[in-house]
Amino acid sequence: MPNSKQASKRDRQRVKRHLTNRLVLGTMRTAVKSARLAVDAAAPNAAELVKTAISAIDRAVTKGSLKRKTASRYISRLAKRRSN
Repeated sequence: MPNSKQASKRDRQRVKRHLTNRLVLGTMRTAVKSARLAVDAAAPNAAELVKTAISAIDRAVTKGSLKRKTASRYISRLAKRRSN
């Protein structure tokens, strides 16, 4: 139980950020996973799924849920996997 108005507000903000981060990061993880599976299986729509995954990663950075360098690392690894 928060003891001040400020603590109550911070708690509300924390809950709101938590839900936003879960939604954005969950969507990103799903897109990356499906892209990895498609690339590994040499699926015909792999290029499209990789593009979607990169877009989801960039969206997570824009929303502030993911750091820029972490996103760069994910994108780099996805591109490397696609080229091999």
